Amino acid sequence: MTGILAIETATDACSVAVLIDEQIRECHQVAPRQHSQLLFAMLRELLPRGNLREQGIGVIAYGSGPGSFTGLRIAASAVQGLAYSCGLPAIAVPTLAVLAQTALRQGVASPEDTVFCTLDARINEVYSAVYRYEDSLAVLCDGPWACSPGDLPSNGSASLLALGSGCQFADQFPLPLGERVWACHPDLLPSARDILPQAAASLRRGDTLTPAEVQPVYVRDEISWKKLAEQGKRS
Repeated sequence: MTGILAIETATDACSVAVLIDEQIRECHQVAPRQHSQLLFAMLRELLPRGNLREQGIGVIAYGSGPGSFTGLRIAASAVQGLAYSCGLPAIAVPTLAVLAQTALRQGVASPEDTVFCTLDARINEVYSAVYRYEDSLAVLCDGPWACSPGDLPSNGSASLLALGSGCQFADQFPLPLGERVWACHPDLLPSARDILPQAAASLRRGDTLTPAEVQPVYVRDEISWKKLAEQGKRS
């Protein structure tokens, strides 16, 4: 099985995980604004010999966003540099999908649940998407959205388990959406080890990136986000 290095720095949690010979090791720390200091120390702890290929890594996966502007740039820059220097492909995994995987692994969510993943985007906005689970993988049902809590879409009828820091705005959700939410877990943070199932599935599909294609995903307007290169020149 191809070894995978996973990096997630999109929220207050900084984490790095490796999957080698079906064994997972992870460093994880909640440390706002310290990701740049922590990331490479975590990499050295998990992969001390430097050359990733020699240590069994065949692909580098990362939480691609949405999330903290600085955190996303840190992860993307690190992944791009490592991918170039080691000649490895990369895999981008949406951070909201990682959050859904974390909930499932921790037992916060069950395989039968439909989950509403939402992160605080600052400036009174949230990033959100709805996922369900298929064969223990989070699969996108609706979204993603980037908007104020009160502007979130209210379509759908499934009961929702809400996850992530955007839950702090639950009292601002449109009434039809709020009535579907049966529980909230605002303190749940995504973890790099939960990138691994999504990355393995992408690898089986051949869905990888070259180092040049590695980029974070930023908010583009009130309902969607795109890669930095797709935003055009700022005015």
